[in-house]
Amino acid sequence: MSLSPQRLLGFAFASADLLVEIDEGGKITLAVGAGEALAGAAETALVGRAWRDFVDAADVPVIDALFAGLESAARRGPVVVRLAAAPGEPQKAAGFSACRLPYNVGAISCALTRATPVKTNGRHGLHDAAGFEAATRVLFDTAASTGVELEMALIEMQGLALARGRLDEAAAGAFDQKMSGALRAQSYGGSAAAGLGGDRYALVRQRGESVEALTERLGRLLALDEHGVKPAARSLALTGEASPSQAIRAIRYALDSFISDGMDSAPIASLGEAVQLSVRRTLEKAGALSAAVNDRRFRLVYQPVVRLKDGSLHHHEALVRFGDDASPFPMIRMAEELDLIEQLDLAIVEEALKRLAAEPALKLAVNVSGRTIGSEAFIANVTDMLAGKADLKGRLMFELTESAAIDDLAAADRRLQALRAQGCLVCLDDFGAGAASLAYLQQLSLDVVKIDGRYIRELQHGGRESTFIRHLVSMCAELGVRTLAEMVETEQAEEAVRHAGVDFAQGWLYGAAADKPGPPATARAPVKPAARRMGMVEGWG
Repeated sequence: MSLSPQRLLGFAFASADLLVEIDEGGKITLAVGAGEALAGAAETALVGRAWRDFVDAADVPVIDALFAGLESAARRGPVVVRLAAAPGEPQKAAGFSACRLPYNVGAISCALTRATPVKTNGRHGLHDAAGFEAATRVLFDTAASTGVELEMALIEMQGLALARGRLDEAAAGAFDQKMSGALRAQSYGGSAAAGLGGDRYALVRQRGESVEALTERLGRLLALDEHGVKPAARSLALTGEASPSQAIRAIRYALDSFISDGMDSAPIASLGEAVQLSVRRTLEKAGALSAAVNDRRFRLVYQPVVRLKDGSLHHHEALVRFGDDASPFPMIRMAEELDLIEQLDLAIVEEALKRLAAEPALKLAVNVSGRTIGSEAFIANVTDMLAGKADLKGRLMFELTESAAIDDLAAADRRLQALRAQGCLVCLDDFGAGAASLAYLQQLSLDVVKIDGRYIRELQHGGRESTFIRHLVSMCAELGVRTLAEMVETEQAEEAVRHAGVDFAQGWLYGAAADKPGPPATARAPVKPAARRMGMVEGWG
């Protein structure tokens, strides 16, 4: 195969695994490199085929936007996209870089490199605020080691809600996909864009282009004028004298302000200014949270947990709420960051013990952070609370959450055993997500393992989740540990976890968390009881 000098020049920018040239109709006219490894076909077999055949359908809008935004003689990328995979095959990904040479008759020269598939926790490939923060933390570390200068762009699509309201459901969905593709195509690596709710978005990109050029390109790619949508943007350079942790808090401050007030929020001139503002807000929040804990300005709500062998009530999980029924996760995360989580966990235990004292038949599970379990003072305080109160012992379970990783598992196990010595049970929460791993199961003496809800939701469909849970249940049974499935929302899900051998279940099928402990919302038909497993404290069954 011979390459013209123009084509060689077009590929000279790349150190890639596969080089392709795509004509104006979207057909591959030339391919050189590791076609088999990336696209599943030899490079000679790629010629004449459409590039869309090799990209996961969900990520096609990203490449569409990348190509549509290419000015003559310009280079863009790389953006990481997932590649099309046959059923049962592992997902592959590639970083796409593209350039459009003015004398190459409209063709686009692309360089593809192997990459790790990008995971997002939002819609259409866009992160939500929490996922964006995590992705930005990774990019900040990468930029520090490579010298790349980054900035965060905050974008408000003024009039978007009205425009979407004029579209039918299918058209609105297509527009959202195109929007996410355009935003990801402008972001660094194609993986650092977020939908912040309403008409507000954010992305991290390489510095050097004005925000006016960014909004002009987005307006053109999405035909925003035709929809009556006017984009506006501002940027915050992610450079300056700040540690990674300070920078992340500063980014969070800027995001929170923008989510709350949009373009009406006060502009932040530099990362240093954002750091100062975030420190000030952190101090204010620390004082407010500490006062809320001290004054018990929170409440506990209770969700039933049932025995799957007969559908009877086993215990309730006590969950904390601040002010309303919104997720307590932001407050818990803040308590961990401000070193107030032990104070909060201790206050929750105290309130749970009061409820247990008032209701002699009640059994409760309370959450305790991985950070708190590292404290000898916490164990001593709980022991003191239980001292001389024989009626409270054996009715309290501690669920070790994975919101903060445990550095010293041996020391954590010693503290957990001190709680078990008081007649308390220990449950490992959210197994299979976050920090909770097989190392925890191996090194911690546990009574119950709670299986993360994402596996439960997919369990009834079979596949990998079903295999994972069956093996986990079997392994736990051999260790004398019982299993609990969370997020059981349908009878089909209940039947699936029961069939997998899970012992207990929790979820909306049995009732949402309520202000008072109550019976499960549904009474399940009894089934043949499973053989009793060892390891549970007397009275927990």
